[in-house]
Amino acid sequence: MTRSLRILYISLFLALIFGLGAWSVRGFFGYSVPPDTQVLNGKLAKALETRYDAEFPLKRLATNLWAAMDYTLFKEGRPGVELGRHNWLFSDEELDPVAKGEQHVENNLRLVEGVRQSLARHDIKLLLAIVPSKARLYPEHLGEVQPASLRRDLYQRFHVQVRRAGIVAPDLLASLERAKGNGALYLRTDTHWTPHGAEVVAQRIGLAVQRRMPLEGERQRFVTDFGATAPYKGDLTSFLPLDPLFSDLLPPPDRLQQRTTRALDAEQAASGDALFADDQVPVVLVGTSYSANPKWNFQGALRQALGTDLVSFAEEGQGPLQPMLKYLQSDELKNSPPQLVIWEFPERYLPMAADLSQFDPEWVAQLKASAAAGERLADTATR
Repeated sequence: MTRSLRILYISLFLALIFGLGAWSVRGFFGYSVPPDTQVLNGKLAKALETRYDAEFPLKRLATNLWAAMDYTLFKEGRPGVELGRHNWLFSDEELDPVAKGEQHVENNLRLVEGVRQSLARHDIKLLLAIVPSKARLYPEHLGEVQPASLRRDLYQRFHVQVRRAGIVAPDLLASLERAKGNGALYLRTDTHWTPHGAEVVAQRIGLAVQRRMPLEGERQRFVTDFGATAPYKGDLTSFLPLDPLFSDLLPPPDRLQQRTTRALDAEQAASGDALFADDQVPVVLVGTSYSANPKWNFQGALRQALGTDLVSFAEEGQGPLQPMLKYLQSDELKNSPPQLVIWEFPERYLPMAADLSQFDPEWVAQLKASAAAGERLADTATR
């Protein structure tokens, strides 16, 4: 290499280093360090390091480039998503096998029965809303990856077991299948249902309550207002890190119409407030992000279908078991027991281990033991 070429090579290398450095420094413009950050304990250095790592352009380039190669050449995303046909994305939690899945199924079923018995001691009825997986409702959009053997009959098996335990569990899958021709029921790029799918489920639950466990008190009337429809980037696209360099490769965003439900008039709303003031809660809803996220308006659709107000203890990102066990230990249950608890429970969580470390292990064991005792009594009674 001649002297001129060496100088040119070094100059280009230095230009690249300084260019990337300047680009990275831009990420600190407008960045304010948290007020409790101190220099001596290393928190300031950690905060700056985290910010730099997030804004480093070469890392973003490499991440986007690698994701684009996986997506275009191998039809793969990061662990957590499975690519389907027609720009559909599916959570791998609906498809993949689970280590010790059978054991988790039995443990979780015992917890479900233990919950029923615990609520029954308070004279509270339980309705289990088993949410079918997106892959079960839309198998025509699945790609090469098909559900593991444990998951193929999971929904039906779940229903059989809870019905044997005397738990009301309407067949939501049948209702959703009948409504498939009337609009999208699940979001194409998201784990969750659409507001329309949530409404179909709410109406089926309302019918089951009316027929099998009617509520006391006068019915209230609710009305749903329809807002604007806007593009919606589903949560499953986060497993395709193609932004910002290859964002054109991403599946087109869903179209989501916002819905809100309200009491028909102020007088009825006031009567509902009076009902709660008397410590008589008609319905409690417990569940996951299918219930907690207001984008789906499931709570509003459920109020309208039931003709009554409700209190929600649903939580996002916790699964179905943790919110329910929290509710069983809550002061709200002790001081204001409802007539009915609706427990929204996605089927995909049944073979998964739940993190119950925040609860007393002896108490959890007692819930499972009470379920086992109930099963023995039921077997004795049928002989």
